[in-house]
Amino acid sequence: MGAGGRMTEKEREKQEQLARATGGAAMQRSPVEKPPFTLGQIKKAIPPHCFERSVLKSFSYVVHDLVIAAALLYFALAIIPALPSPLGYAAWPLYWIAQGCVCTGVWVIAHECGHHAFSDYSLLDDVVGLVLHSSLMVPYFSWKYSHRRHHSNTGSLERDEVFVPKKKEALPWYTPYVYNNPVGRLVHIVVQLTLGWPLYLATNASGRPYPRFACHFDPYGPIYNDRERAQIFVSDAGVVAVAFGLYKLAAAFGVWWVVRVYAVPLLIVNAWLVLITYLQHTHPSLPHYDSSEWDWLRGALATMDRDYGILNRVFHNITDTHVAHHLFSTMPHYHAMEATKAIRPILGDYYHFDPTPVAKATWREAGECIYVEPEDRKGVFSTTRSSSRRRSQS
Repeated sequence: MGAGGRMTEKEREKQEQLARATGGAAMQRSPVEKPPFTLGQIKKAIPPHCFERSVLKSFSYVVHDLVIAAALLYFALAIIPALPSPLGYAAWPLYWIAQGCVCTGVWVIAHECGHHAFSDYSLLDDVVGLVLHSSLMVPYFSWKYSHRRHHSNTGSLERDEVFVPKKKEALPWYTPYVYNNPVGRLVHIVVQLTLGWPLYLATNASGRPYPRFACHFDPYGPIYNDRERAQIFVSDAGVVAVAFGLYKLAAAFGVWWVVRVYAVPLLIVNAWLVLITYLQHTHPSLPHYDSSEWDWLRGALATMDRDYGILNRVFHNITDTHVAHHLFSTMPHYHAMEATKAIRPILGDYYHFDPTPVAKATWREAGECIYVEPEDRKGVFSTTRSSSRRRSQS
């Protein structure tokens, strides 16, 4: 038996193989009891070098992604216009998808800067993160601080920052009919993937409730404290500077040029980051806690690793090492796979991995994870599917 659970590593692998064969149906419900291990015990299982940050290695990933992005840009500007019309029309979607995926990797590196996982130097992390995130129209410091609070309160129904599930009584009566309707569910997914990120930044949509209007661009908004406000201005200035550069490019080459070269890949980046975050924290087996039961370790463990195939590497494994990331967010991404392998025997049943194909998982979660209801244990909440499964087994 693993130190933390009811399942050995070999048994866990057999379960995942069965889950792959059954489309993820074999995924067990997460335990909600306080785990029989501590964060310190988990850390001891990880080789010490996994916590070492290398400026050279971190920058190698930045250069790698930017070189590929530049090559794709050259393809769009020099190769596609020279192609015959039918091929040219087909080549643009290929460019958009490829560039969107590569730039999502750039986004992940900037995200790592926000966690101080890029290097041992906070200033360097912030400079790199500000440049990379601003280039993708993300207010770096604004997101850094709200995301930090997400990591501090993961799984809390009152204090988590993003994709906080609502209780059944807080939703309109017609909600299940919308999400259980194929058309309604499809519209919800499309809106979430296209408008979800800008709405979150502008209005805190899908975020935790605040006593007044919350916006990531507002230095005086309720998301931030007095020590953070100056940096929010810097974030806004970074986004404005990039927006001005895009305006100049549109004036020189036309709006459609900017849309084809930059805006469409950016939409794909936004869709990926919303989808990745949604699937990391939304699953029928994951518990949620109110303030009477929540603690940091159980909240951090209430996350899901997913399999995106070849895109795992493109996205720097933020997809399939998210549990380890929530436990040790300052760990560089290039050590996360080794760390995940090391902690799985300790975590046992507290480690969550679902190999369900991403499209299928998105459709399932959008229909099943509509709201949460209380478990028999006070302070613990689960989705309707998890609750019904639990009752049927009792």
